[in-house]
Amino acid sequence: MTSAVEQFASNLNFGAFAKAEELKQRLWFTFGALLIYRVGTYIPLPGIDPHALQAIFEQKNGGILDMFNMFSGGSLQRMAIFALGIMPYISASIIMQLLTSMHPALEAMKKEGETGRKKLNQYTRYFTLLLAAIQAYGLAVGLEHVTAGHAGAAVINPGIFFRITTVITITASTIFLMWLGEQVTARGVGNGQSLIICTGILAGIPRAVGSMLALGQEGAISPVQVLGIIAMVIGVVAFVVFMERAARRVVVQYPKRMVGNRMAGGDSIHMPLKLNTSGVIGPIFASALLSLPTAIVGFSGIGKGSDFMDTVTGYLQFGHPVYMLIFGGLIIFFAFFYTAIVFNPDETAENLRKQGGFVAGIRPGKATADYLDYILTRITVIGAAYLVFVCLLPQVLISKFNLPFYFGGTSLLIVVSVTMDTVGQIHSHLIAHQYEGLIKKTQLRGARR
Repeated sequence: MTSAVEQFASNLNFGAFAKAEELKQRLWFTFGALLIYRVGTYIPLPGIDPHALQAIFEQKNGGILDMFNMFSGGSLQRMAIFALGIMPYISASIIMQLLTSMHPALEAMKKEGETGRKKLNQYTRYFTLLLAAIQAYGLAVGLEHVTAGHAGAAVINPGIFFRITTVITITASTIFLMWLGEQVTARGVGNGQSLIICTGILAGIPRAVGSMLALGQEGAISPVQVLGIIAMVIGVVAFVVFMERAARRVVVQYPKRMVGNRMAGGDSIHMPLKLNTSGVIGPIFASALLSLPTAIVGFSGIGKGSDFMDTVTGYLQFGHPVYMLIFGGLIIFFAFFYTAIVFNPDETAENLRKQGGFVAGIRPGKATADYLDYILTRITVIGAAYLVFVCLLPQVLISKFNLPFYFGGTSLLIVVSVTMDTVGQIHSHLIAHQYEGLIKKTQLRGARR
C-alpha cells in the first residue's frame, strides 16, 4: 500500500497545483507564520548578557539545555522571547491526554463530541499558561545563579524586577506561539505546533553541516568519514520512514445483510495497528527525566560539590553507559505505557461487536480483545527496540567513535513524521481540488443539456 507521500510524488501536477488557489493561500499563511516564529527567536530578553550566556551554554552542553534549545530553534541559547518555544503546550497536551484516558470525568467529557473537545482544549490552554509561568520563573531564578567564569554572570541586574519581566515576557510569548500554531492548523497546512518544533530543528541543520565540513577541511575527520556520515544519515532517515509507515493490518469482516430485496454488506476492511504507536513521547519524556538532576544542580547549585551528586551527575552525562542503559529502559517503559493509554483493546473489540464486525477466526468480545492485545504487545516490542536504536545511535557515534553525528534520534523522528504528515495533507488538498474541478465541469455539462 503506497503512502500519501509516494502518491504525491507520482501524481504531482504543477498545473493543478497552480490552479489550487486555496492551497496556495494556506501555504503562504503557513510560511508567514513560521517566518514570524523565526524572527521571534532572535529577539533577546531584557537584562541578559549575551556573551556570558554563550559561555554558559558551551560549559553546560549535553544536558537538558541542548534538548530544549533544539526544540526552541536556538532561541534558548540566545535567551530570546521564545526561549521556551512551544514545549509547555506540548507537555500540557500530553499530560491532558494521559489524564483523559485515566480520569473518568475527563474521559466522559471526551465522548461528548465537539463540545467536550472544546472544553478539553480550553483546559489544555490554562494548563499551558501555568506550566509556562512556572518554567519561566525557574528559568529566571536559574539564570541569576549561573556564571561563566571570566565572562561574568548571565543576568546584568538580577532581582525581582528581572524575574517579573522575564516571567511575563516568556509566558506571553509561549501563549502567542500556542495561538500561532492553532492558526496554522486551522488556516494553513499541517499541524501548527508540530511545524513550529520541526522548523526550529531544521534551522540548526545548516550549522551542523557547516561544522562537519569545517572539521573535514581542518583534517579532524577524513573525507571518507564525511561521506560515511552522509550515507549514514540518509540510511537512518530511510529506516525511520520505513518504520514509521510500518503497521500490522488486522482484517475485519462484516456479515452480509438483507436490505429490502438486496444483499448488502459482506465487506472486509483493514484495521492498521502502527508499529510505533507512542511516537516521540518516549524519547522526549526519557530525556527530560534523565537531564533533570543535572539541570537542577547546574542551575540552582543544590548538592553541588558533594560526592553523591557529583557521582550521580557523572553517571547521567550524555554518552555514559549508565545513561544510555537507563535512557533505553525509560524509552521502552514509555513506549508500552503510552500505547496502553491511547489504545484500549477492550473498547475496540466492543465497538467492533456493536457494528457487527469481527476478526476472521476470532470470536467477538473478550477473545477479540485478547487477540488485539497480543498483536499490539508483539509489535510494540519491535517499535520500542526501533526507538532505542535510533535514539542511542547518535550517542554511540559521538561518545565512542568521536563522529560528529549532529542529527539526534528524537529530532530525526520529529522531522520525518511531521514532513510525512504535511506532505500527506498537501496531497489531500490537491485531490480535493481536482474533485471540485471535476464536479464543476459535470454541472456545467448538465446545465447545457
